[in-house]
Amino acid sequence: MAVKIRLARGGAKKKPIYRVVVADERFPRDGRFIENLGQYNPRQEESLLDFKEDRALEWLKKGAQPTDTVRRLLRHSGVWAKFKSKAPAEA
Repeated sequence: MAVKIRLARGGAKKKPIYRVVVADERFPRDGRFIENLGQYNPRQEESLLDFKEDRALEWLKKGAQPTDTVRRLLRHSGVWAKFKSKAPAEA
């Protein structure tokens, strides 16, 4: 089972709000998920990004692969740097 950290769309038409979720890659975008990590609202002045950093780090350590958009959001929040600094050095 390949696990992804990705965005699930919610909100009204033309007013998206996204949830940052951990899901099996076979599940549909807005379908079943394993854990809800938080939310992302790109429509606010300073895009709201509110999620559980400790849980995101745990899932990354377990091997969950973030999508490109989620990886960008993790970099913006500083979680990606924490993950990379704790990751074992590649030989």
